[in-house]
Amino acid sequence: MSESKASGGSSSSRPADNGLKVAKFLARLAIDPSWSCAPNEQMATDIARPTPSFEWKAELLFFAVGSTCIVAGGLISAIAASSPSENSSWAVAYLVLVGGVAQLAVGFGQSRLATQRISSALLAAEFAAWNLGNAAVIAGQLLGYSLVLDAGGVLLAAALVLLFLGVRGAAPRLTWERWGLLAYRMILLVVLVSIPIGLIIGHVKGS
Repeated sequence: MSESKASGGSSSSRPADNGLKVAKFLARLAIDPSWSCAPNEQMATDIARPTPSFEWKAELLFFAVGSTCIVAGGLISAIAASSPSENSSWAVAYLVLVGGVAQLAVGFGQSRLATQRISSALLAAEFAAWNLGNAAVIAGQLLGYSLVLDAGGVLLAAALVLLFLGVRGAAPRLTWERWGLLAYRMILLVVLVSIPIGLIIGHVKGS
């Protein structure tokens, strides 16, 4: 009888012991998410692991300016609807596609795909080169200043190179992450190739 009670007591205590182990494990992860766990706990570690380090304020800044460009493009389109011109149509398309949609894509993509911390200096350089380049391209094209247009193209190319560097060394493990990284790099490449083509068209139209 005593043996059965002993065996019953030990079996009933196992769920409590397991629960205590889980509680200790979760508490340790809460204190230090980078804690190195045993192989059989690797899945829990992956779940608790923080997302890739990235300054969320920079992502918000890209989002804010990109959204503003889209809204500005819509406003210009509405204002110029009564008497549309080639320049106004081009400015609307550029603001919406390059200043807006492309900026949202590169800002959001970098924040989700970068696997190592991006320095504040690199983020500032990316943001400044991208938006100053866009401003120079628009001003140079609308005012007919070819040097300003070319300077804008150079700044945009520099921004794209910096954005490439932002995801250097990324090694995604999930299928959607691999496809996302490929799509992100393809977007950067397409925009980079389109810059000299756009500059040539701008010079031809200006001459």
